[in-house]
Amino acid sequence: MKFVDEVTIDVAAGNGGAGCCSFRREKFIPFGGPDGGNGGRGGHVYALADRNLNTLVDFRYTRRHEARNGESGRGADQFGAAGEDVVLRMPVGTIISDAETGEKLAELLTHGEKIILAKGGDGGFGNLHYKTSTNRAPRQKTPGWPGQVLAVKLELRVLADVGLLGMPNAGKSTLIAAISNARPKIADYPFTTLHPNLGVVRVGPSQSFVVADVPGLIEGASEGAGLGHLFLRHLQRTRVLLHLVDLAPFDDAVDPVAQAKAIVKELKKYDESLYDKPRWLVLNKLDMVPAEERAARVKDFVKRLRWKGPVHEISALTREGCEPLVRALYQYLSSLNPPAEVDVDPRFPAPTEVVDPPAPLDPEDPRFR
Repeated sequence: MKFVDEVTIDVAAGNGGAGCCSFRREKFIPFGGPDGGNGGRGGHVYALADRNLNTLVDFRYTRRHEARNGESGRGADQFGAAGEDVVLRMPVGTIISDAETGEKLAELLTHGEKIILAKGGDGGFGNLHYKTSTNRAPRQKTPGWPGQVLAVKLELRVLADVGLLGMPNAGKSTLIAAISNARPKIADYPFTTLHPNLGVVRVGPSQSFVVADVPGLIEGASEGAGLGHLFLRHLQRTRVLLHLVDLAPFDDAVDPVAQAKAIVKELKKYDESLYDKPRWLVLNKLDMVPAEERAARVKDFVKRLRWKGPVHEISALTREGCEPLVRALYQYLSSLNPPAEVDVDPRFPAPTEVVDPPAPLDPEDPRFR
């Protein structure tokens, strides 16, 4: 399936139905009075978070989504039916913003969360609505209110606990395949990973966390070089970053320390908050380094990089050192303060639907004159 994490769509709620001006006319009933019903409400457009989706590809080919209009009122006290709503299913982690102003409208962070994108217009009033003791034969009626129409930008940021960061061919895809259930494409050439991959790491019964692998970064990524800058947004919701470094590059002229410094520099240019996230150094491909040289090479690398954080030495191919890394990650994630939970009475569950109350009617509206 083609991975799509950013798309712009148009949503249009339904217009409200017009009110009806009608009078009851039956034999032997000379003064039947008004019986024109109100119009129906236009359909809403909702966004629903669905954990079974992981891409916005469906919205790439269907750009406009319209709800039905409400039915007009009819005589004999018949009110128009409300228009059918439209529910757009989106992956969990989708950010919805106004395409014109850039204002963030909503974030879908939990499965089943439902928010309203475009509100349908209210139905117009029929002459039955204006019947009073002093106005027994009103002839007023109002058209329906128009529904909201707007262009929204959908941006998907995957929800993961751990993010993998590094140069192309650093072994990120090999690592996520070794420790999780993800099976990304792995090849011996750079830029094999073209879209983010998510993997669930099982530490034990009811003990797991999610790892995100994004395409590799290169120097100049913050200005648009390479592919990784397009997917750095997916690392903004992670709680810890693993900076993978190829300790045994194919080309002897390549300096791993210079590559590591370039990644950190590009990370800081892209987003200061992403740069400030907890970051662990993971030295990969130790199987390609002679055993008697490993300790000296690791010590020299850490000294030249001036690294003071956690350091893990692994071989993603042979899975050497992966088990201690996984357990250390789980212990660290477990030690973080979980988000505060609000006690909810089970008899009154918290609603997942957010609907704005209707605006009060304006008596100066020319449609009432």
